Amino acid sequence: MEVAYRIRLTAILDVTHFLLKQGLAFCGHDESSSSLNKGNFLELLEWYSLQNEEVWRTVNQNTPGNNQMTSPKVQKELANACAAEITRIIVDDIGDNYFSLLIDEARDISVKEQMGVILGYVNKDGYVIERFLAMVHMPDTSGISLKNDVDCLFSKHKLSLSRLRGQGYDGASNMRGEFNDLKALILKENPYARYVHCFAHQLQLVIVVVAKDNRIVSDFFQYITMIVNVTGASCKRKDQLRQHHHDRLVEQLEKEEIVSGRGKNQESSLARPGDTLLEVLQNVHDDGASNDNRGITTELSLALQQKDQNIVQAMRLIEAVKAQLQGLRETGWEEFMEEVIDLIAQEIQNRFPGASTELFLLMSCLDPRDSFSKFNIQKLLRLAELYPKDFFQRIECMMLEDQLATFILRCATMMKIFTNIRDLGDFARKKVETRKNVLFFPLVYRLIELALFLPIHDA
Repeated sequence: MEVAYRIRLTAILDVTHFLLKQGLAFCGHDESSSSLNKGNFLELLEWYSLQNEEVWRTVNQNTPGNNQMTSPKVQKELANACAAEITRIIVDDIGDNYFSLLIDEARDISVKEQMGVILGYVNKDGYVIERFLAMVHMPDTSGISLKNDVDCLFSKHKLSLSRLRGQGYDGASNMRGEFNDLKALILKENPYARYVHCFAHQLQLVIVVVAKDNRIVSDFFQYITMIVNVTGASCKRKDQLRQHHHDRLVEQLEKEEIVSGRGKNQESSLARPGDTLLEVLQNVHDDGASNDNRGITTELSLALQQKDQNIVQAMRLIEAVKAQLQGLRETGWEEFMEEVIDLIAQEIQNRFPGASTELFLLMSCLDPRDSFSKFNIQKLLRLAELYPKDFFQRIECMMLEDQLATFILRCATMMKIFTNIRDLGDFARKKVETRKNVLFFPLVYRLIELALFLPIHDA
């Protein structure tokens, strides 16, 4: 009896594990014995039993009715047990290390407001890991309520807010506003939990605010939306646009103007063909701004959306855009354009504050590319000053300066070991593999970890 129970339980857990891993639903609409489709769980269990005679003898009709472990309630309990075990492994992997917090709000199909919580950390092998922790229902989405939910979640999993070194949310006022919100409440309790907003999303929010505040710009985008909707409502027109876009891509590929590859030149929506749509609707952009003015933010937008972000380049482009916008403001443009430039300049200043810019520029000194060409000891010492709790003793700061000087000399003589290093994460993993972190430069590795904790993401 015990052996049969163990075989049955193991088979059911195998089925549960497969469905959870693939993100598939468990229950079916009709799970009765006469149903042609009993749902993924029961159908997969039946298939499993047909492939394994030992399992077949211990499930379904060969099992007492009160011990089959196939009811919807048991299915949910098994899923919850797996979730609890996975969460325990994640929390144990973090241990006493520092970590970062990512949160986003979303509504499910039942129109319930939920908060998705993700933790980021550097594991013992030097890898930057991001793990989904929980989905929390939020009847109230105020900043105080969000903070209470985070505290409860941390308390449940025995996580300490004092170990938090980075936080990242969307642009909602109750998430990142300056007063009485989640960001401010966490920073008040832990000033080292640096807030980072998605770079590309920040630039997008600048354009959204400007578009909403200026009637002419707002009307322009409303017309664009209506045109796209009207064009996309017809299957015939959409097919024409797709064919036109396809022909143009083929022509550009033949002329080697663009390159092919995985993830390139894909159509994800009607608006994706961009220029093709404008060619069909020539009159839309006749009243738009000149190409020179649109080009001011084009390079910045592309830089902020790169998967392999260069922080130094991005920050310099932000400063360059600010300077160019100020220059445009002073050249005597018409009142309308002056108003738009003022709005853009103010929003960019708000979205890219000087404190965040300084932090990223200091951390960029650890960039291993081009043989640590950006390495600067004084800037890295300044970075350590921003984390007094992690470098709290004066003697550690003195040791850090010596370690940095020795570190860069050692790296110069060992560049063969660090070949094919693309970013700071690769470098951290290589240091762990070669045991050059704790043994020789523990304080330098601590700086690297602090840089990796910040949740820097693309849109």
